[in-house]
Amino acid sequence: MGETMRRWTLKTIGRGSLAPEKVSIPEPGPGELLVKVSAVSLNYRDRLVMESGMGLPLAFPFVPASDMAGSVVAAGAGATRFAPGQRVISFFSPGWIEGKPAGSARVPPSRTLGGAYPGVLADYVVFPEDWFVAAPTSLDDAEASTLPIAGLTAWFALIERGHLRAGETVLVQGTGGVALFGLQIAKAHGAEVIVTSGSDEKLARASALGADHGINRRSEDWVDALYRLTGDRGADHVLEIVGGAHLAQALRAVAVHGRISLIGVLEGFDISGPAGQLLLKSAVIQGIGVGHRRSLEDLVRAVDHLGLRPVIDRIYRFDEVPAAFEHLDRGPFGKVVVTLD
Repeated sequence: MGETMRRWTLKTIGRGSLAPEKVSIPEPGPGELLVKVSAVSLNYRDRLVMESGMGLPLAFPFVPASDMAGSVVAAGAGATRFAPGQRVISFFSPGWIEGKPAGSARVPPSRTLGGAYPGVLADYVVFPEDWFVAAPTSLDDAEASTLPIAGLTAWFALIERGHLRAGETVLVQGTGGVALFGLQIAKAHGAEVIVTSGSDEKLARASALGADHGINRRSEDWVDALYRLTGDRGADHVLEIVGGAHLAQALRAVAVHGRISLIGVLEGFDISGPAGQLLLKSAVIQGIGVGHRRSLEDLVRAVDHLGLRPVIDRIYRFDEVPAAFEHLDRGPFGKVVVTLD
């Protein structure tokens, strides 16, 4: 096309090398789409990839971030899923359409956007058409950009894998992007939701979103408070977002035959907890690696049907990307989004 675009790249591992640059706008090849990016939402994983590489085969210069919303500009030969002008969102795990993802016990599935594949923090991206899903009609691009990881992770944990039922109790840890999606999705399906946080102000905001109860983990033992609220029954579903040794708390909190969705690694990748609680309760611990494309399409339909509105703490301009990541470091209420228009 001969025109240029902006993008943020890393020249090497480490956030200190993150810098903007201008390059030529790419052309879509056969089966590919050229998409104008309108908004990119940031995730904790983006920080981990930039700071450590996470053992992934990053190709430098590396464009970070995986979650975007935008509009199709042009389609390559044979690309028929979307037409120019249609609004789309990215899909985090290319090739995982439904069922089990590609991978094995020796080499687990790990090829995702903003990692083994290039990221989306650019004015334009060119990807195979199967790497996109139609955007919700009820959301703007900033809101829609929050669905590919945060929204889908909560949906996959509670609905696709968790089979959440009305009247069950869901324990949500914190008030980040996945947590608040979990709160909203659970309430939309008739569940009772209990939120933990270290901030009374954030708990009040979670209550305004529909949380039935809030527990300040700095003021009391949050598991004992959960027992009190549930008459010692515990939580049917626990969204375990902290990880590491904190899994022990989730095992205390989960109900008999309940389910723990291991999502976050804020306290480390090596998890630990008491076997007795797990054995006696016969609880299920499920790892959630986001979700497949069919489930993202289900979530999009649900968002439009239920009127669910993603929570965005702040929107930054494209030239404010470093400040946006600093906001992510501080722990936002909901999502942090960068707009490119």
